[in-house]
Amino acid sequence: MSDQKPTLSFWQIWNMCFGFLGIQFGFALQNGNVSRIFQTLGASIDDIPILWIAAPLTGLIVQPIVGYMSDKTWGKLGRRRPYFLWGAVMTTLALVVMPNSPTLWIAAGMLWIMDASINVTMEPFRALVGDNLPNKQRATGFAMQSFFIGVGAVVASALPWMMANWFEISNVAPEGQIPDSVKYSFYFGAAVLFVAVGWTILSTREYSPEELARFEQAQSAQQVARDASRIVFTHGVLLNSAIAVAILVCVSVFSLEKELYLAGLGLGVFAVMQCISNWQQKSQQTDNGFYQVMADLFTMPEAMKQLAWVQFFSWFALFAMWIYTTSAVTAHHYGSSDPLTSLYNQGADWVGILFAAYNGFAALAAFVIPIMVKQLGIKVSHMINLGLGALGLMSFLFIDDPQWLLVSMVGVGFAWASILSLPYALLSSAVPSNKMGVYMGIFNFFIVIPQLLAASVLGVLVKQLFDGEAIYALILGGLSFLIAAVCMLRVKQQ
Repeated sequence: MSDQKPTLSFWQIWNMCFGFLGIQFGFALQNGNVSRIFQTLGASIDDIPILWIAAPLTGLIVQPIVGYMSDKTWGKLGRRRPYFLWGAVMTTLALVVMPNSPTLWIAAGMLWIMDASINVTMEPFRALVGDNLPNKQRATGFAMQSFFIGVGAVVASALPWMMANWFEISNVAPEGQIPDSVKYSFYFGAAVLFVAVGWTILSTREYSPEELARFEQAQSAQQVARDASRIVFTHGVLLNSAIAVAILVCVSVFSLEKELYLAGLGLGVFAVMQCISNWQQKSQQTDNGFYQVMADLFTMPEAMKQLAWVQFFSWFALFAMWIYTTSAVTAHHYGSSDPLTSLYNQGADWVGILFAAYNGFAALAAFVIPIMVKQLGIKVSHMINLGLGALGLMSFLFIDDPQWLLVSMVGVGFAWASILSLPYALLSSAVPSNKMGVYMGIFNFFIVIPQLLAASVLGVLVKQLFDGEAIYALILGGLSFLIAAVCMLRVKQQ
């Protein structure tokens, strides 16, 4: 028997990644419409970032846990597919309930459930590429996922506009109610998600633990002998604790915005987790999931450390765009911030088209980026694409006609496709295959932490620094993309 994973056919990779079409339906509907739902149910623009906190916080908690558990799972459905199934069931239910939320707080709670469920499904999909594909095909696998992400998001982002303009379903509703165009979009998305993920579950096989062990044996010499040396969990714990206390005290004493509590509490919780891990190591109580995840975090491959800052600034920019594009376009380009007006809803529907456009361009970029990589290498290609994303976001301020914002979405689309593929292509060869799930979950930290920071500070910046003008949050996102491009200079390829 060969110790190398066999090469899969195009259609085997297609079937394995097809579920991402459904996942992106849920993700795109969430990104394009949740701020609209919140504002319709009475949220002010200042409250939107803190209401969005559910999305990154659930990812921070759920993904490493699901990754760790799926690494150790084997049953009738295999290793990753049980998580596909249950995540799809819960996401489908959340998509049906979300647009029927009677109050703002129920809608916020449904966002929490929806994002947690999407994460339960999404993280094992990333790990499945590493499980089933040899190293030489992993970039193709991630590119295929990017393609389905783009295609799914194009349709899902445009659904409210399509419902209103093609099927003449109302896109306005009485105060405190969600328009029917949004409701029917969520129902359709729920059905697509369940069917697409179900297709991957039924059409894709997974290697047994014995087969994976044989494949991993060739890489065993590269594994980190973690137990042979002491892990310094307490590095920086005093500094983290001091900064956390300082933030909390300043917010309380100077009556700063409540969102800043999140930054202080986040640092404080991590400092406590460091101390717990250190105590478990000293007392030799290391046979548990919490310690294993923390140990993997502190001994992660060098490639993950180098990519951390790139991911941080990339996802800060994306989160700023997802939160504030609706507010920016409706106010800056359509001249209305009132969800009850026709102008506001026209602008909100156009944002759906813009989001569909950048995902459509991302689907096309999934075919262009491999050619760029072949000619320029992964580092230079990713830098160029992040630069295009920066130009795209910053151009919102200088474009008056909202129709021309479609041009801006070209740059954003290339950046999005690149972010979804090239960092994973860099990382895949450095991650131990027997810990693919947990390391993919830990890699998500560098996606989630900037989103948590954005939720903490963007509301404050828009209110205090930008005088409530959301368009400048997109400019800040563009600058963040530029910083991410510069950080790529530090990344060394394996």
